[in-house]
Amino acid sequence: MSSNLLPCVEIETGSNPTAAVIWLHGLGADGNDFAPIVPELGLPENLAIRFIFPHAPTMPITCNNGYVMRAWYDIVHFDQISRQADVAGVKASIEYVRDLIADQNAKGIPTDRIILAGFSQGGAIAYTAGLTHPAPLAGIVCLSTYLPAEELLTSDSIATNKATPLLAAHGSHDPVVGISLGEKAKNYVANLGVNVSWQTYPIQHSVCLPEIQLIGQFIRQQLG
Repeated sequence: MSSNLLPCVEIETGSNPTAAVIWLHGLGADGNDFAPIVPELGLPENLAIRFIFPHAPTMPITCNNGYVMRAWYDIVHFDQISRQADVAGVKASIEYVRDLIADQNAKGIPTDRIILAGFSQGGAIAYTAGLTHPAPLAGIVCLSTYLPAEELLTSDSIATNKATPLLAAHGSHDPVVGISLGEKAKNYVANLGVNVSWQTYPIQHSVCLPEIQLIGQFIRQQLG
């Protein structure tokens, strides 16, 4: 086990899981944030999945006056959330994700049986770490998010996961990450040839039950 392995909340939907979902929380939250949605996904009882909700490292966040919170990378200005990303921080979080995937591989779950999901800042990492992973994933889920560093996503860097199904969803009334940023991210990866499906909901910066049910359907499709 890597010494860089982040602490996680783990939930198994059955004994001897044959698949995993690694789910990355948003800025200032932690791994407990999305753990309660597992029963709401409507997964079949015979599908044993290990859900992994890692806690991001703590760091000072510039746009929050240097307040220390859990984050996947620093944000300089909220109003320029997608433009002044901490690229070194994004790359560090990609390595954390790779360690988490390698840990599941060591526990007998192959990469093509792993879905990487994330919300908001976690979704920004799900886009970037998922599409640039060196082995094909089962799927990628990006919720209420944006691309933190477009330059990391190129035809070459995403070649292995270009055909991996990617589900992107966004609230049309999102005041934190405007829907235009979500559309921009979705269009950018679609233009690279990524197999992306897009869904919007009349909500703010959150998830809703129909969205959770859609994610459950996606998980069943890719891992069932």
